[in-house]
Amino acid sequence: MAAVAVFLWRTSDVVATSRTTAPPATVPDEAPAAELSQAWSAATTDGPRRAVEGGRVLVTDEHGVAMLDATTGEEAWHYRRSNATLCDATAVDGRVIVAFRTTSRCNELTALTAATGERDWYRNVRFRTDVDLASTDQILLASSPTGVVTIDPAGNNTRWRYAPPTDCRLVGSDVGSSGVVVLQRCADTGVLQVRLLDGFGGTEIWTREVDTGTSTARLAGVDRLVTVVVDDRVLVFSPVDGTPLPDLDLPALPAGAEPQSEPLQQAGVGDVALLWARGTAYALDQSTGLPLWQVPARGLPSAGTTDEAGVSTVTVPEDGAFVQRTLADGTELARSTTGDDVPLGGRTSLLGPVVVYGTADEVLGHR
Repeated sequence: MAAVAVFLWRTSDVVATSRTTAPPATVPDEAPAAELSQAWSAATTDGPRRAVEGGRVLVTDEHGVAMLDATTGEEAWHYRRSNATLCDATAVDGRVIVAFRTTSRCNELTALTAATGERDWYRNVRFRTDVDLASTDQILLASSPTGVVTIDPAGNNTRWRYAPPTDCRLVGSDVGSSGVVVLQRCADTGVLQVRLLDGFGGTEIWTREVDTGTSTARLAGVDRLVTVVVDDRVLVFSPVDGTPLPDLDLPALPAGAEPQSEPLQQAGVGDVALLWARGTAYALDQSTGLPLWQVPARGLPSAGTTDEAGVSTVTVPEDGAFVQRTLADGTELARSTTGDDVPLGGRTSLLGPVVVYGTADEVLGHR
């Protein structure tokens, strides 16, 4: 019996789990300097779309997550499981939510307080191994080709599920300020269906059918506007009723480039949808879908700040600099030059004087 007890202890989750905690971070009330340099870099696996939460920076690896100090890049806390594989992770509402696989499915979901690393809640799930976690305010979305499920990130209860109709398959899904959008194709028609669902109740808000022929359609986002990229066009839909708004023409892909591999990024600020595609950042008006301004950029601008005069700004990653621009018309207000090239296809976040830039496999801190 003693030998069995020792064996069970050594193979238990308690022994296999390595975790640390930390006091909450203090973020200085400062703006980035006029000259920045790369202070640190950290590898990450399938970089989370939201890398900054609770004043810290999220990175992932095969067996768990860690939150880094934005100023130094040093680890503040971590949560890792040597007997489990990380399926995916996201951050929302002051929490880091991680999905682990210990069986043939991603079967465990854990929420950790972003600021400290303390465990907030835990629940069993039955997600596919290719599950993708995404989040927006008060909504956690778990999606796969066979359906989506939304979970309350604060209380861990399942809100609703959606599976495509018989003979239909999902080709994309996402969550944002406008709700949950799914792209699906059905065998009887072959056309692409763009369907927007209420983020909290799951009820259908609208559905639009788009004949894309043999072209591959990719969902760009559902923040402020619903946008779908087909070939060299961005199809733009009103989040209110699905009315098609004017298409946005993109530069052609380089010869030999695969559309499926091109990064697309979207976020919402105020009544503006920020879209990054093919080396350009666009600010699109929510009501008309028309560009308010556009500039060459290395990735998606920051989510935005508002100064004492009430002017909303975003920080755009450009060649050799992070540039603060007005949200309304893109006027340049300040420029923070960098000594290194900014990688292509990342997302920008500000933590006081530190500019955090995350790509699919790396997070950089500039100060």
